Amino acid sequence: MTKKAHKESSDAMSELASRALRGEKLTDAEVKSLAGSVLSQDETKGKRTGK
Repeated sequence: MTKKAHKESSDAMSELASRALRGEKLTDAEVKSLAGSVLSQDETKGKRTGK
């Protein structure tokens, strides 16, 4: 049985997320990059059923 590859955020994406959470203004490119990074790490593709 093989293990799934562990996905990990880069230092740059961690820094962007930190800045966003502190309320700093991000450029449109930074927002898109952060969103793309989050979505690429989503191991459950598609809609989720309620929590």
